[in-house]
Amino acid sequence: MAFTQLDPPLPVVALEKGKGIAHGVIDYGYEHSLIWVTAIDATGEVWCVPNSKIRMQTNWTGGRNPASDPSPGNIENAIEWLEGRR
Repeated sequence: MAFTQLDPPLPVVALEKGKGIAHGVIDYGYEHSLIWVTAIDATGEVWCVPNSKIRMQTNWTGGRNPASDPSPGNIENAIEWLEGRR
């Protein structure tokens, strides 16, 4: 197992919890997904989020703007679906 502290921490979206800041990544090895240690903005809770449930937040400068992405796989659509708004 390896723990990597992120410096700087990264703004992410945990699909079932909301926006937050990832402070570290846990790697259990070849047979496992990465686990993102994430502090959720709205609640202050810290969750270990599996790699399949984590996305980077929007970054207009970096060209990552899911709100303008019409595909069904974009982050905002996923969050709305998980929260029952779709």
